[in-house]
Amino acid sequence: MQKFLTRTATAALIVAFAGEAMATEWNVSLWGKRRAFTEHVEKLAELVSAKTNGEFTMNISYGGLSKNTENLDGISIGAFEMAQFCAGYHADKNPSITVLELPFLGVSSLEQEIEVSMAVYNHPATIEDLARWNATLLMPSPLPQYNIAGVGEPPATLADFDGFPVRATGGIGEALSLIGAVPTSVTASETRQALDSGIVKGISFAPHAHMSFGITEAADWWTTNLNPGTVNCPVVANTDALNALSDAERDALMSSIDEALAHYVDFYNNDTMAKWGPTLTEKGIQEVSFNPERLAEFRAQAASPVAEKWLEENSARGLPAQELLDLVKTTIESGS
Repeated sequence: MQKFLTRTATAALIVAFAGEAMATEWNVSLWGKRRAFTEHVEKLAELVSAKTNGEFTMNISYGGLSKNTENLDGISIGAFEMAQFCAGYHADKNPSITVLELPFLGVSSLEQEIEVSMAVYNHPATIEDLARWNATLLMPSPLPQYNIAGVGEPPATLADFDGFPVRATGGIGEALSLIGAVPTSVTASETRQALDSGIVKGISFAPHAHMSFGITEAADWWTTNLNPGTVNCPVVANTDALNALSDAERDALMSSIDEALAHYVDFYNNDTMAKWGPTLTEKGIQEVSFNPERLAEFRAQAASPVAEKWLEENSARGLPAQELLDLVKTTIESGS
């Protein structure tokens, strides 16, 4: 009887360990705190867990796994299975997707930003580019046009940006440099400290980030319509981890992306932007707008030169740069 009980207990333990081994758990590296920018990742985790009855779960970490500027490196070595990063953090590591950060592309909505991003993500050259880091692009983090919140005397003309130190990355930084600004690329988590210490006098962000990183607590003014562009911040999976999923797990993940993005857009439009106007009023932040002539002058100075430089540099890398830029333009035009 004792031998039977022992065998029964052992068999139960084996079944228990087997069941535990069958469960899949991914670590996900984000940064900052939960906010509009991360809502699609949170929703994705929720959907995947529900579809697999908790057998495939995601542990989302806000800065506990890696610095945001090192997330792609972490993905490449399998330090975690999923991460979010921004193309402008390391343009040399992901040149294909930096086409989406060129200034004045003319993207008019979050939905269009998703469409354009996915078109580029699915291009063979982009897939090959990210494969160097063992990374598979899953979805973008669509953002509206960036604008600048700053301290001190507000700019009245574009000339007032001459010598102006500003936190701006990628194509936005290049565009601002062409009107005399001095861009720097401190990480999002360091922006408030940079503003308080005087390293910069302005921060180029989307509305959610100005609120999430405390910029609205310090800013005196905000440019309502400079609209130099936006940044592209994809969510990627470690390719080996993705390939190791069962068919059911992979289907649960991939079939949840559209719903996760729809949730993100709804949250951004109906929650974040609903708070933005009242926040500006509550904090007494002056809204600075530029007339059409000044904006046209800015576009003339920045759009073509930055795009031409991007084409030259990335064609030299062996990328089909013109093809990628044309893809962006035709996708935008077809959706307009």
